[in-house]
Amino acid sequence: MLQQFIIPAISFGLSATTLPGPSIAYLVNTTLTQGWRKALLVVLAPFITDPPIILLMVFILQQMPDSVLKLIQIGGGLLLYFIAWGAWQQYQSDAIFSDAKSKTAIPHSGRRVLATGVMMNFLSPGPYLFWGTINGPLLVSALKLSVGHAIAFLLAFYGTFLLGLSSWVLLFHFVGQINKRYLKMIILATIGLLLWFGTSLIFSAIG
Repeated sequence: MLQQFIIPAISFGLSATTLPGPSIAYLVNTTLTQGWRKALLVVLAPFITDPPIILLMVFILQQMPDSVLKLIQIGGGLLLYFIAWGAWQQYQSDAIFSDAKSKTAIPHSGRRVLATGVMMNFLSPGPYLFWGTINGPLLVSALKLSVGHAIAFLLAFYGTFLLGLSSWVLLFHFVGQINKRYLKMIILATIGLLLWFGTSLIFSAIG
């Protein structure tokens, strides 16, 4: 079970947290503009969105036409534009760079941060493609052996995934406190990434 399911699950969990993507860009931006506590809510978003996505991809989505995925891609691209616009407003306000950040920054409620993370996951094609082509088949193979194998696979994957995302939050939380000039550069970079991934999703859907 170790070589067949646990090691691949850990490897995929590391890949999901180290490869640049829209979720990582949003996680970093939230850490820098809203603080690490609210950013951890973004870390929890996959635990809300992934169960129905897993069921959908393993049992249903593989039989649906490509047009469904294209609609999801367009919606995800538009959502990334909306998030990038909000991040740009935060950047222009310059409140996040003041020493009294907690008192002067434009605050987002924890509910809004979590809801945005949930919507991003639901509308991004990444989780659907990931569970439909990589993790899904492995999960089905584990289920054929036993429920215990499937649970071990999921625990290994999400344990690694959670640890990786939390590491991003802590890393950029401390980076943001070290030098405000670097903080501004990182926030601009995350805005650029959000716009890039949004445009890529839309063009790949209509292309």
